[in-house]
Parts: sequence; structure tokens; C-alpha cells
Amino acid sequence: MDNQGGITVQRALELPGLRSGLPEVVACADRLGRTVRWVHAGEVPNIASLLKGGELLLTTGLGLGTRPAEQRAFVRRLADRGIAALVVELGPRFTRLPATLVDTARAAGLPLVQLHREVPFVAVTEEVHTEIVNGHYALLQRAEEVHRRCTEALLGGGGIPQVLRILADFTANPVFLETPDAQLLYAAGSSAGDPGADPLQVWEGLRGQRGEAPPSNAVVVDVPGGGPGTAAVRARLVLLGVSAPLLPVHRMAAERTAGVLAVVLMQARQEEELAARGRGDFLSDLAEGRISAEDAPAQARVLGFKPGTGPLLPVVMRLASDLGAAGNWSVLARAVSEELSSVGVPVLLGVRPVEGRVPLLVALRSESERTAVADRVAAALRAGVERAGLHRAGSPPAVVVGVAGGWAAASSGLRHAAETATAAQGLPPRPWYDARRLDIDLLLWRLREHPDLAAFVDRAIGALRVHDTTSRPPLLPTLETYLAHAGRKAETARELHLNRQTLYNRLARIAELLGTDLDDPETVLSLSLALRARRHTPTT
Repeated sequence: MDNQGGITVQRALELPGLRSGLPEVVACADRLGRTVRWVHAGEVPNIASLLKGGELLLTTGLGLGTRPAEQRAFVRRLADRGIAALVVELGPRFTRLPATLVDTARAAGLPLVQLHREVPFVAVTEEVHTEIVNGHYALLQRAEEVHRRCTEALLGGGGIPQVLRILADFTANPVFLETPDAQLLYAAGSSAGDPGADPLQVWEGLRGQRGEAPPSNAVVVDVPGGGPGTAAVRARLVLLGVSAPLLPVHRMAAERTAGVLAVVLMQARQEEELAARGRGDFLSDLAEGRISAEDAPAQARVLGFKPGTGPLLPVVMRLASDLGAAGNWSVLARAVSEELSSVGVPVLLGVRPVEGRVPLLVALRSESERTAVADRVAAALRAGVERAGLHRAGSPPAVVVGVAGGWAAASSGLRHAAETATAAQGLPPRPWYDARRLDIDLLLWRLREHPDLAAFVDRAIGALRVHDTTSRPPLLPTLETYLAHAGRKAETARELHLNRQTLYNRLARIAELLGTDLDDPETVLSLSLALRARRHTPTT
């Protein structure tokens, strides 16, 4: 069976009907891989005008004419029409095909076959048509399998990115979802395709080819809108034959996938979230080194980010852990984007629902702007979280600002900021955290699974933990404030709203419980580390 929904000429000749006629290929044996879409039998001279292309024509030769000029014209018209092959049954008209027919067929690139035994054409027609219909049914089954997998992905909690990746893997080619005016919403690559065919790079090339009609190696399927007052076309699904040719079965699968996408897009305004996820994937790939610093600027332009010549500032916001993938990310993406529009500098915003974070790249004019721009970006991020209803009392989002630099620095900066944002959760709330000042917290977070860390915390402050579970007032907050003020008792007393004697009594009790000297530098360092590390260790 041909994978385009027909069968090849070679396969047709192998079926019992034509095989019983002892077929002999006399011209273009190298083109038997052509697709046969239908079979036609006829004996009239102008039969080419009745054909559409892709047919296997069966004839006894009565309509070929008696003169060489007529025979040449007959073959050329069939070749121009694009039929798959010409099969002539030898008998009363021809005992062997004339050289004129053979030479003309060879010159025109038309496979020519002669049958040495009589065969019932009706039986051949039925047999080939059955094979073709079965092939079409098999293609429909393959397309329906893609539809089933896409539906299961959605029912399993997946979204449009997962659906597009399923289609990309099926076609072994990149797949794009775009707005009706050809703005990219999401790009998905195939895990089985060319590893060098990065979807965003392919999209940049595709934009250069787009004119009134899509490129010849593309399949474009409309994703319909729904309901009164909505656009007839909500989005467009674009398949591009980069790593492998696109076949009719791929169009079938795309059409069924478009129906799935239409349902998802009608549930809510998902376009903002989808575009933000695409940008989030780009920023994640950049952070993990899957996109080089040389390729990143062009791909960022595809996503609408056009920084100047100044440094790039990586920023990551991490939501509370219980808000992760379950949050309303479409509302969040729209709210944060609207808030950031007032920041006044180019910003590339993405979302990563699975990790519960929002990565950004911010274009600065100079390094001196870092603090002022970070203040505005952090305020916009927090305002967007409030508008989206994703703020949780007692668990504010952690916004971490990395080190500004070029594209190479942006890669490591995004990765560092993302890890630090996770480690920063539970710290005293701040408008934003400087990633450079949280390296100790990040180190302790990385050691959170190591049993020695829990043992260290227990040795250092375990006695205070036990005290605070059974007695009042709790002493851990007093120690934490005292160390945060570098042992300055007056400032500690003011922040805790205590008189000095009460503070002295508490500090003495802490030193007694811990059996240590709070004025010893080594002790202070150990206690400071233990207080930071306790956020990552269970209370015993």
C-alpha cells in the first residue's frame, strides 16, 4: 500500500489480476513507485480528456491509432494528464507494442506495460480499487489514532503544547499554531525529525517564504472559531515538510487535530497563555543550553523580542508551590503582560506552568538601570499575580533578579535565577531578591536531600526547636533577628518590640539551651547557616 492513500504501480502489477496477464514493463521501469489513485479502462482516442491524473489506464490499444504520429500524440496526452501508467493488453490489435509507443513513453517519462495474456479488466479494476479503498481506510485509522492520542492528552491534563507535539512526532516535522494574521502562537518540534531543525529557526525561514499562498512544502489547516460574534477562523495550524515529506495522511491528522484545538481555544481565551508558553519554552531551552547564544537573538525576534544593544536582565518569578500547574495561567499571562506594558523597556515574558514559574528577559539600556528596572518589573509581576487571583496569603511569589549581560550570560543567568527562585521561597518577603546574594540559600537548597544537612540543623538549633514546641515565648525568632542585625542588641530589641533586659534574658536562655557562646564568630556562622537551612529540613 502507498502511504499517500493509493497503491503504487508496482503493487498493482503484483496483484493477482494483472500478474496473471504476465506483465512486461517496456518503458520507465524506474518509475513504478508512482501512486495509482484509480483505475480506468477505455478504447477511445481522446481518452486523456476523461482522466484527472493518477489513473492506471487499461486498454487493448484500439484507440491508439494506426499511424506513428497518432500513437505519439496519444501517449503524450496521457503523460501531460499525469496518469500513473499505461497498460496495454496484447492481442488482435498488437502482438507486440510498436517502437514508436515505447520510445515516446520513455521520452515522456510514462511507465508503459504490455500484458502477454488476456485478463478481465473488470476484475483488475475491482481488485485495484479494493486495495486503494483499504489503503484509504488504513490512513483514516492512522489519522484517527492521532486524534485519539490528542484527546487523551487533553483529558489527562495536558494542553495545546502536548497536542502539537503529538502531531509533530506523527509527521516527523515542525508544527506551528498561528493567529489568522500569521503571528506565531506556539511552535512544536518533532523528536523524530532533524535535530538541527529548530522550530523557531524554521518559522523565521517560513515567514520569508509567505506570500499570497503557503509554500509548496506546507499544509495549512484553519482552526475554526465558535459561537456568535467570534471569528470564523480562530487560528491556523501549519505543518512544514522540513525533515520528511508531508503526505495526505498528515493533512487528515491535521484536520482532526484542528477540531481538538478549536474546542480548547473556545473554552477560554487561551491564545495569550499559549503564546506565553511558547516564549517560556524558548527561555527554558536558552537556560538549559539547548539554544546557543548565536542563534538566540534571531529566535527571540520571531517571538517579538527586539532588545537594543544594552545588556539583558534575567528575571524569574516563582509562585507558591500549591499554585503551580493548577493556576489560571491564561489570566496570569494576560494580566502580567498588561502590567509589564507600562515598564517602558522591551520584555520577553514566558510561563512554565509545570514548574510554577514565570521567566523573563528584560532589555536594559545600561547596567546602571538594573535596580530601577528590577523594581518596576517586580511590581508589575506582583500586580499581575494579584489580578489573576493567584496571590496566596503567607506565600507571596518570589521574584529573583539575575546578573545582567549578553546572550551567553542570559543563558546561565536564567538558570541561576530559576533555581534561586525555588530556594528563596520561605525567606522573609521582599519586592525582589538579588540572585547574587542568595548563593548560600541556593547551596543549602541543593543539599536539602542530604541527611547530613538535617543532622547539622538538629545539632545546631535542635534544642531551640524542641523548646519552641512546648514553651513560650518562642526563642528561634529572637535568635534569627539577633543574627540578622549582626549581634546589635539595640536594633534587635527595637525590631522585636522588647526592652533590653527582656532581650538579654532571652539571649541568655538561648545560650544556655544551646550550650554555646553567642559572641563566638564560629558559633554565629554555624547558627546563621542552620537557621537558613531549617527551611529545607523537616521539623523533628
